[in-house]
Amino acid sequence: MESVERNKHLIKHLTIEKATFGDVLTSAEYKVISSIMDNSTLTTLKMRNNSIRENGAVALSETLKTNSTLITLDLYNNPIGINGAVALSDALKTNSTLTTLGLSYNSIGEYGAVALSKALKTNSTLTTLDLNSNSIGDIGAVALCESLKTNSTLTTLCLTYNSIGDNGAVALSEVLKSNSTLTTVDLWCNAIRANGAVALSKALKTNSTLTNLNMGNNLIGDNGAQALSQALKTNSTLTTLELWCNSIGDNGAVALSEALKTNSSLTTLGLSHNSIGGNGAVGISKALKTNSTLITLDLNSNSIGENGAVALGESLKTNSTLTTLCLSYNSIGDNGAVALSEVLKSNLTLTTLDLWCNSIRANGAVALSKALKTNSTLTNLNMGNNSIGGNGAQALSEACSVNLTVTIKGIVL
Repeated sequence: MESVERNKHLIKHLTIEKATFGDVLTSAEYKVISSIMDNSTLTTLKMRNNSIRENGAVALSETLKTNSTLITLDLYNNPIGINGAVALSDALKTNSTLTTLGLSYNSIGEYGAVALSKALKTNSTLTTLDLNSNSIGDIGAVALCESLKTNSTLTTLCLTYNSIGDNGAVALSEVLKSNSTLTTVDLWCNAIRANGAVALSKALKTNSTLTNLNMGNNLIGDNGAQALSQALKTNSTLTTLELWCNSIGDNGAVALSEALKTNSSLTTLGLSHNSIGGNGAVGISKALKTNSTLITLDLNSNSIGENGAVALGESLKTNSTLTTLCLSYNSIGDNGAVALSEVLKSNLTLTTLDLWCNSIRANGAVALSKALKTNSTLTNLNMGNNSIGGNGAQALSEACSVNLTVTIKGIVL
């Protein structure tokens, strides 16, 4: 730290990890950091995993009140608690330079979120706020949403792992009806059910700024998926929708496929771990025949089987926009692999194909290898955890000697 102190006038970016000290920061070290922040050059300060507690957060917040250069402060995994959040919120009320604040894994709880929400009502510079894994619950979420009705600068809000339920989702939906700056909302791993998804879908019908919504690992079910599909039919700005691990089933997948037939903005759709089965995959394949915007489709762990793979393969013979298709853990077998190999003979857009753990044997690998000898667009093929044997591996190895653009992962060539 002595060298840091001597050269503080030259430091623009400073990262201090727990490994640097091996223990909690000392008061002397805090003084050095405060001294550095007092200079006119520091713009980024990352103090991840440092066991910074309430007193440390209070010291940092006092410096933030006068600092005019820092734009990024990352305090990932530091138990600053409620009082630490309160102190930082007070600093945010007057600080006019900070644009990114990372407070994930900080144990701020619902009342820490309430304090930060008060600061957001007047702060006019913060654009990114990360509150992942803080147990803010519905109370904290509702408070934050209330502040976003007037805040006009925040663009990214990360609220994963926060036990937010339908009430928090409903509050957010009200924000999205009027807020015109928020572009990214991350809600994965909460407790949002169908009612919360329905509320958000209503907001998405009129919202024209949100581009990224991650609702993975919630509990929206097929009813929630159907509601969101209705929103996608009219929404023209959302580009990324993550709904992995939501038990939407084949009915939810079919509903979303209907939306994909007319939606013209969505480029990424994540539906892994949703038990959509063969019927769900068939529904999505029909949409892919006409959809011209989707670039990435993740259907990992959905038990689509060979019928689902065959249907998707058929759609990709005409689709000209999809570049990434993830189908790991789907039991597509040799027949599914053969169907996809036929696609690779003519498709000119697919660059990444993930077939990890699909019960593909030598015949499937041989079929794929033949296609790879003429295909010139695929760059990444994942064949790991299959049972292609020596003959399958040899066939793929020969294909790679001809095709110099593709990288095959998961096997020894």
